[in-house]
Amino acid sequence: MPSFDTVCEANFVEVRNAVDNAAKEIGTRFDFKGTSAAVELNDKEITLFGDAEFQLQQVEDILRGKLARRNVDVRFLDVQKPQKIGGDKLKQLVLVRNGIDTEQAKKIQRLIKDSKMKLQAAIQDGKVRISGAKRDDLQAAMALIRKEIADLPLSFDNFRD
Repeated sequence: MPSFDTVCEANFVEVRNAVDNAAKEIGTRFDFKGTSAAVELNDKEITLFGDAEFQLQQVEDILRGKLARRNVDVRFLDVQKPQKIGGDKLKQLVLVRNGIDTEQAKKIQRLIKDSKMKLQAAIQDGKVRISGAKRDDLQAAMALIRKEIADLPLSFDNFRD
């Protein structure tokens, strides 16, 4: 029975390269000299540092530019609120989404069920596996998911015939 997986995974090699390039640019920019502006990558979260909210916004813009240049969809980023850390310095967490959360997975499952196509959708550990009897139905399901779920950077892999 043909099937495919709907996933939401960023290319972490490119994310790491973009963070390294952003850190290099922040280190050499004249307007950041003598400030605490920095960017770090820890596991699946990016930490931005700055002296003021305006500076944090500039660091985030640099990071977004580097990610876009490396073809990493910026919809993977989940920007948190800035937090004060000692003195007048600020820290901001940017989480990199990995996997489809349960609410979105249920939305995709409901979308497939309501489409009246002869397909089954099963939620499996951050993925949604869609299976059916006909390859054409699966391709129609891919088109439907791309059209209806525009706020997530979804991709389709593990296509089996």
